[in-house]
Amino acid sequence: MTLTQAAFGKTTLFRQVLMALGGAALIAAATQISVPFFPVPMTLQTLAILIVGLSFGARLGTATLVTYLGYGAMGLPVFANGMNGLAFAGPTAGFLMGFVLMAGLAGLAADRGVAKGVLSTTIVTLGLSALLYVPGIAWPMAVASATGVEAGWVGQGADYYLANFTAPFLIGDAVKAILAALVVTGAWKALKARRS
Repeated sequence: MTLTQAAFGKTTLFRQVLMALGGAALIAAATQISVPFFPVPMTLQTLAILIVGLSFGARLGTATLVTYLGYGAMGLPVFANGMNGLAFAGPTAGFLMGFVLMAGLAGLAADRGVAKGVLSTTIVTLGLSALLYVPGIAWPMAVASATGVEAGWVGQGADYYLANFTAPFLIGDAVKAILAALVVTGAWKALKARRS
């Protein structure tokens, strides 16, 4: 059972649509809170994505991220630094695709009861934050050039991606993963306390 199921009971399709739209808007808002780095900015995006995935479950969490990416594809400035669908050909495209996987797997952990306590939820969020680097780096390192994208960040060596796409974000991503775990487990405790 997910947090939203525990809070609201069985949800209707209409409520699920509203939750997906609202969750995507929350992620878009969190994304605009950023610390400038080049070529990839640091935002509160992954914090919001982990919270949505853990709270909504795999299906609704994935649908929420697809909705979020759809906002950007429609031209809305929902990505970091006010970017829109052009980001799908930029240095963050791999991370954008990875966000769907992140939310889905966080939701799956919640659905299966793996992410229940603070420790287990933190392990899940830290693991997913680390896993996000796989598509995030695969895109600029190999996939972008295979699709015809040409830029200074495409096809560089591993040292370049470690220095620019990974190292500056490790501590921040770990902190956001821990915060997401604390927020969701805190919400569970508050819900249980209210019912007792």
